[in-house]
Amino acid sequence: MSPSPAAEFAIAGRRIGRGHPTYIIAEMSANHLGDYERAVAIVHAAADAGADAVKLQTYTAETMTLDSAQDHFRIGPGTPWADRTLADVYREAATPWEWTPRLMEVAAERGMHCFSSPFDESAVDFLESHDVPAFKIASFELVDVALIAAAARTGKPVIMSTGMSSMEEVQDAVAAAQAGGAGGIALLKCTSAYPAPPDAMHLRAISALQERFGVPTGLSDHTIGHTAVIASIALGACIVEKHLTLARADGGPDGSFSLEPHEFAAMVTAAREVEQTLGEAQLGMTEAEKATSQFRRSLFVVEDVRSGECLDAANVRALRPGDGLAPKHLPAVLGRTVARDVARGTPLTWDLLAPED
Repeated sequence: MSPSPAAEFAIAGRRIGRGHPTYIIAEMSANHLGDYERAVAIVHAAADAGADAVKLQTYTAETMTLDSAQDHFRIGPGTPWADRTLADVYREAATPWEWTPRLMEVAAERGMHCFSSPFDESAVDFLESHDVPAFKIASFELVDVALIAAAARTGKPVIMSTGMSSMEEVQDAVAAAQAGGAGGIALLKCTSAYPAPPDAMHLRAISALQERFGVPTGLSDHTIGHTAVIASIALGACIVEKHLTLARADGGPDGSFSLEPHEFAAMVTAAREVEQTLGEAQLGMTEAEKATSQFRRSLFVVEDVRSGECLDAANVRALRPGDGLAPKHLPAVLGRTVARDVARGTPLTWDLLAPED
């Protein structure tokens, strides 16, 4: 029997899972627009923005589809690529394979990981020959269990997007990765619409995937803006992935739903702030609250009381600051006598009360 999937794993030494900083991936996709120098600029922009990794896509038009104008191979309405052939879009969007080792070097120089999504087994072999630190399986390939198994057999971590997939299909994918010997499995909630509308995101599935499979979970996001990313972190996302472009106005197959560098940087800043706010599942006074604890209410003597006199509602009240007994003790002190003279404005403490008979 295969061992249970791990609740955390590492990508080139970087721990991924609950309790570790969110692993933030900048997806380059086709935003290089066929220009190597632009691809390098995107890597630098990702590093400047604070991303942990930049991700490529490794395929050719020929490994993705047939070069055909038949209706089967023409993209329908509802996407940015409507009425184009699949082969045409993939030729435009493909990242030249010879760029991969060079972009990996640039990323490493900037302290980032660089890996890719393979779309067939030849791409897995190519990427493994360059020792990528992880593999990412795209949503549309989640049903290709042979591809998942090939990536898993490298022993590297396999991150899988779950867009469009049923729980059964996710189970099949996890089983393939596990049986193949993946060095870690992660599942990303994804809505495979471009752009994805907010009401189609269903981010609560992030927790459901984690509970069901016991692996790190996260979000691959195609919405406009980064609200969904920040919400996903609050819901337990360990990994988030977002497209990055130098400028949406430059166009390209993925430009319309990508973030520009300043927007990506703002997302990373917000993500790190959210991580700090999550803290632990605990109550009680924090260090930051100690200075303001004086503003709590407590019991004070509000009129002069002589030794032997009784406390009543006229001479004891709950008010600020918090230097006296907690207000919950008011019923217990009313009717008690004081052991000595007590001046107006004195915090009420137990030692001011005479012993009960």
